[in-house]
Amino acid sequence: MLSRAQTLYDQLVSWRRDFHMYPELGFQETRTAAKVAAVLASLGYRVRTGVGRTGVVAERGEGRPVVALRADMDALPIQETNDVPYASRIPGVMHACGHDAHTAIALGVAALLAEEAFPGTVRFLFQPAEELQDEEGLSGAQRMIQDGAMEGVDFILALHVDPSIPAGDIRLETGPASAGVDTFYATIVGRGGHGASPHKTVDPIYLAGHVILALHGIVSRRIQPTAPAVVTIGTIHGGTVDNVIPETVELRGTIRYKDPAVQEQIHTEIERALGIARTLGGDYRLRIEKGYPPMVNDAGVVNLLRAVATDLLGPEHIRPPEAGMGAEDFGYFSALAPGAMLDLGCRPEDGERPAHSPRFDIDERCLPVGAAILAEAALRLLRGAD
Repeated sequence: MLSRAQTLYDQLVSWRRDFHMYPELGFQETRTAAKVAAVLASLGYRVRTGVGRTGVVAERGEGRPVVALRADMDALPIQETNDVPYASRIPGVMHACGHDAHTAIALGVAALLAEEAFPGTVRFLFQPAEELQDEEGLSGAQRMIQDGAMEGVDFILALHVDPSIPAGDIRLETGPASAGVDTFYATIVGRGGHGASPHKTVDPIYLAGHVILALHGIVSRRIQPTAPAVVTIGTIHGGTVDNVIPETVELRGTIRYKDPAVQEQIHTEIERALGIARTLGGDYRLRIEKGYPPMVNDAGVVNLLRAVATDLLGPEHIRPPEAGMGAEDFGYFSALAPGAMLDLGCRPEDGERPAHSPRFDIDERCLPVGAAILAEAALRLLRGAD
């Protein structure tokens, strides 16, 4: 399978670079979806467009089992700084998280499986909007699920490029493999006034200082030390003039967790930390938006992917898990059917290009590796091997 995937290298690179040059933000992936649908139709797949707004679902085969493969298609609002022929041609938009590679790899898997006979059904989910939620707070995965993309699915597979390890290596983890994520919005309420008369005010900036210390103490002093957790304040806004004490200070931050009990505790501790504002004479308002759940990798599917990768690449290319608190809406899919996401090494030879940075890029030699692993794993699931 790896040898067959290598013969697709030029096509995979061509697809990936085309998507990279014309990136589209979440729920705006119309050009990307049209190209994906056209390629899949040319390969003989049954194609449905407009799934989850701008997603594409394609199938081949009949009956059970149903093995799904997911690829996200959306880009990020980042201005690319790479000086390469395939750099983004859309100002302020860039594939800075490798979704162009994910989409190209999934098309490669579709091409490989189009030449195979197998029992059951293979289903491709080309997903919009992994990076954001819509006006109702729903991501592309949730919208696709609403439109029936997961109906009847027995297993689901995915991968994500990893710029921290070289092309040809992979990383796999059983259990919670990415964090759940929530966002908190807090307003610290004081009483404004002249900066020369602070005693006549309730200074929300002063209150915020105490609240911030308490928020930063949640993980280190309130959460069990071995439990993965993050509370990060990302924005602070208060005041507009140097000699005026404002009425309010706005805080916004992110919560990361892998255990729902820790999530609940963090919510309680944030409320407790903000209560300091009331103790010191002010007040607060708090809103917490629940986001993506933790992505849980099924042990059986992980074992199968590890066996496939060992057969194709050799055991020396299987790296141990590395703990992290990034978030991924693939967890909505893997909550509905046994599934797993593997990390696919893509570090360029000149060094790591971090995801979500304007310099992000990949070693394109990872493309056939990813396609071969997913295609072989899908076949083994369809044929009942483990």
